[in-house]
Amino acid sequence: MANPKPDTRKPGQPITVAPGLKCILAPNASPMTYTGTNTYLLGTRDIAVIDPGPPDEDHLAAILDALEAHQRISHIFVTHSHIDHSPLAMVLAQVTGAKVFGFGSSSAGRAPVMASFADLGGGEGIDATFLPDVTLAHDTRVEGSDWSLTALHTPGHMGNHLCFQWHEGDAIFSGDLVMGWATSMVSPPDGHVTDFMASLEMLANRDPVATYYSGHGMPVEDPARRLEELLIHRRMRESQILSSLQSSPQTPKELTAQIYTDVSPALLPAAERNVVAHLIDLSERNQVKAEHKLTATSRFSVI
Repeated sequence: MANPKPDTRKPGQPITVAPGLKCILAPNASPMTYTGTNTYLLGTRDIAVIDPGPPDEDHLAAILDALEAHQRISHIFVTHSHIDHSPLAMVLAQVTGAKVFGFGSSSAGRAPVMASFADLGGGEGIDATFLPDVTLAHDTRVEGSDWSLTALHTPGHMGNHLCFQWHEGDAIFSGDLVMGWATSMVSPPDGHVTDFMASLEMLANRDPVATYYSGHGMPVEDPARRLEELLIHRRMRESQILSSLQSSPQTPKELTAQIYTDVSPALLPAAERNVVAHLIDLSERNQVKAEHKLTATSRFSVI
């Protein structure tokens, strides 16, 4: 995997990353969010805010302070409703009068198989109250005074995940689907490996763009290469799981201990959820089976 560019930005400071595009880093750095959530301000007059971020008063003030005298926030876009991306959207909408655009509620787009894992808990934290004013179907185009975005439904990291293609900037806002600093977490019941791989392949088969602006970390400047890296990484994890199961049936926890030998113990629960996600995908493709019913603690074997 490529080494990410170091991110030395400070929260709350608007940085121009391209003509007509600013980025403000939210003050929510963590092992899961890297240096924090990227909030993007797109446009020069009517401003589209992409991923307002967590419910933080200082971050709200930073977004509003970044506006120039002739500017107003006209649209609010949310890539997905994890708690580090969407909660501030409703507050910002109340303050500015702008509508919130997204795919749907936090359960929208969730794969049917995830009904069996609805009580799994954990994960990255869902914004259960999120409900956009305007729902966007795949390939819906939205235009501002000097920008246009096309919504791309890209489930996998979360069922309601959208990427947004910025036509004037030759770029895609890729949310948490494609990031440069790390691979995306795919955590049931939010995440679904089958959808994740399909979303990556859909982006790879579209006309290429120059840059991906992701939800965390620095811009991805070679998107085609990064997409291929992510696909290879997931296929490698799948191969590791199948190889481990060749010797004997195992639980997700046992598989995680075998496969993630270089991961901090604090991150092993997240790694185990990734393993569960792969096992669900492999079960749906009839490559593995659970001994009894399909759960996050089942013992699995190859078919």
